[in-house]
Amino acid sequence: MGAARRTPRRRTGGDVTGARICVVGDELVAGAGDPRGLGWVGRVAARTPAEPPPLVMTLAVPGETTTGLSSRWEGETALRFGPRSDSPHHLVVALGRADLSAGISLARSRLNLANVLDVAEQKQVATFVVGPPPGAHEDQGRQAELSSALGDVARRRGVPYVDMFTPLVHHEQWLADLASGDGRVPGQAGYGLMAWLVLHGGWHRWLGLPDDAV
Repeated sequence: MGAARRTPRRRTGGDVTGARICVVGDELVAGAGDPRGLGWVGRVAARTPAEPPPLVMTLAVPGETTTGLSSRWEGETALRFGPRSDSPHHLVVALGRADLSAGISLARSRLNLANVLDVAEQKQVATFVVGPPPGAHEDQGRQAELSSALGDVARRRGVPYVDMFTPLVHHEQWLADLASGDGRVPGQAGYGLMAWLVLHGGWHRWLGLPDDAV
C-alpha cells in the first residue's frame, strides 16, 4: 500500500510573515461614513503591493483625543504585534480633531504625540503619522494650528507626516462630501482623497517599496 498523500496545510493568521501594520486613531480609521466600508485604510492597503501582503489592523476609538490615543496604543498594538521578531512591526498614528473640542492645548497635543513616537522608537516600531483632515464644525485657524504643530513633532523625529488639512481645506470634492453628511466624516470620494494623499506621502518608501508602486 502506498504512503497516504498529505493534505497541504492551510495558511492561517498565525502563519503570516509579512509586515504587521497597526493603525490607531478615531472613527476615520474605521471608515465611518463610507458606503463601501473601506475608508482610507482599506484603499491604501489595496494599493500596497508587498509580497507577502502586510497584515493591516485598524484600532479605532470614535472621538479619540491624542491623550486617549497615547494611553492605549502600546497595550493594544502589543497584542497584535505579538512576540515574533521575524515580522516587521509598523505603527500608523492617524490623528483626528477631537483635541480641539476637548479643550486640549497645543502643547499637550504635541507632548502626547511626542510620547507615542518616542516610545515606538525605543521599541523599534516604525512609525508613520497621518494628520487630521479638515472638518466643518471646528474653526479653520485652530485646525491649521493643530495640523502644523503635530507635523512639526513628527518631522523633528524624522517620522513621515501626511498633512491632510492643507490640501483638503478648500478642496471642492472634500467639502461637498462633508456637506452631504454630518460634516465630521467624509464619504466615498473623501476617503479616496485621503488615501491618495497617504499613498503619495511617502507610504511606499516607509515600507521599503518602490515609489512607482502607487
